Order: sequence, then structure tokens, then C-alpha cells
Amino acid sequence: MARSTLTADVQERIRQLILDRGLTPGSPLPPEGELAELFDVSRVSLREALKALQALHVIEIRRGSGTVVGSLSLDPFVKGLAFRAAVRHRNGESSLYELMRVREVLEAGLVESVAASLPEDDLEALRDIVADMEKEAGSESGRVERATDRAFHMALYRSLDNYLLSEVLDAFWAAMDQVRYDIGDAHQQGAVTAAHHKAIVDALAAGDGPAAAQAMRTHFDGIRERLAPGGANS
Repeated sequence: MARSTLTADVQERIRQLILDRGLTPGSPLPPEGELAELFDVSRVSLREALKALQALHVIEIRRGSGTVVGSLSLDPFVKGLAFRAAVRHRNGESSLYELMRVREVLEAGLVESVAASLPEDDLEALRDIVADMEKEAGSESGRVERATDRAFHMALYRSLDNYLLSEVLDAFWAAMDQVRYDIGDAHQQGAVTAAHHKAIVDALAAGDGPAAAQAMRTHFDGIRERLAPGGANS
């Protein structure tokens, strides 16, 4: 068996071991010698597989204390997504537009679910963030900070209590942030951004899911136009 194929095979068997034994982040894996014997491979092949899985945050190799299940975070996915988008964008392809369209579809679909049962505390938190946006829009820069915008969208879906959803949405934000210089944030009009978010909150306060979804799509209109093939950033 070729070395690359063997390494991939060992990686898959380690993943399966984690599943079979019900291990979670931080759980210790068997020592290297035991794993090598279990999989009937050399320690060199085992270590190559472990290093590859460490890069993916599947496992973590701790000096002096062995190997444990890693954080299983989406960070490698975010970095890969951002790099792919940046490379394709610099080569004249519509990768950022495609990335934003995926996020738009996700958020416009989810916001109706939020409208059905948004806790009052979350609604007040969203209103506070909109107030921060309005202050930033009225400042000398006239721009809403990306951190404030990001906080709004993260708070918006908190009531759904879906950790994976939060990670996926945050992954799109992180990817867009990593290539933000390619996007051209200078086109942002802070007052318009704040108004769009206020419209979303007003619809949510009224319990009007369709109106909230439409407000979300309106929010994405300007971004979509800038990033579309032939748009302002092409």
C-alpha cells in the first residue's frame, strides 16, 4: 500500500475509534504503541496520520501527556474556505459573491424561524446592537464596524440553540473577514446598514417572519450587487 494511502487509512481508523469509543474533545486516546499494534502499522505511519489529524483539530498531541481528542473546531474549514475564495477572487472569479449568496440563503431562511419565538431578552440585545450601529454610522468614519455587524447576526440566532448552526454561520463571517480587503468595505454606507438591521428587528418585534426574511434579503442586496460578476468590486 502506498504511504499516502496507508496514512489516509490510519486516519480513518482513528476517527472510527473515536466514534466507537464515544470519545469527546479532551478524551485521551490509547498510547502510540497500543494504537500501532491495534492498527498493525509502524509508528512512523501512525505519527504521520496523527499529525494530519492534528492539523484538522481532530486530535491534539500534548507533549508529556499523550494524544487526546481535539477541539473538532471548524477553523481548518474556515481557513480553507477563505483561501479558496481569496485565490479565485484575485483571479477574476465570483467566489466572494458565491460565498455571500450561500450566507444569504441560510440567513433569510432562518430568520423566519427566529420570528416565531424570539425571547424578549434577545430582542432587547438586538435593539442595543442596532443602537450601537446608529452611533457608529453617525461617527466621523460613517461606517458600522464589522465586529458590531457580526455580533448582530450571531445574537440573532441564539434562541435557536443550535451550536453547529452558530459555528457554520461564524465560519462564513470569519472567511469573509479574512478576505475583507478584497471585498472593498469602503462601499459601505453606515446609515443604510443600520437602517437595514433596524428593519429586521422591527419585523421580529412584530412576529412577522416573512417581513423579517424580506428585510434580510434587502440587507444583502447591496452587498450582492457589489460582489456580483461585473459589480463594483469586479
